[in-house]
Amino acid sequence: MPVGASNLTEAFEAGTLDPATFTHQDHVAVAYDMLNAYEFLEACQKYAETIRALAEKAGAPMKFNATITLAFLSLIAERMSAGQYRGYEDFISQNADLKSKQVLEKWYSAERLTCETARKVFLLPDAV
Repeated sequence: MPVGASNLTEAFEAGTLDPATFTHQDHVAVAYDMLNAYEFLEACQKYAETIRALAEKAGAPMKFNATITLAFLSLIAERMSAGQYRGYEDFISQNADLKSKQVLEKWYSAERLTCETARKVFLLPDAV
């Protein structure tokens, strides 16, 4: 578990979260913690494995989407590297668009993000 991680991130990594209460903003907060604690590729692997497990725990394994997961992690990591933040609250206040699930629509069509292939593998953006 990341040193200094929030209780939410610790519960996420331990697999003890209730998937029904894990919001989009919780996803972003945990991603922020994990990207601070691990190298990018390791954070992606750990995060994706745990998200997939949460979807299965919720009885909805089809909710896992590799493209959405990796695109969000990449966007968060890019924003983190472009600025200086005094923690998650500072980060999210300066990147409020990440609070919306629709932020990826700048780069992806809805059809591409929700297709069966996007659930299984990372797809490159298709929006211009």
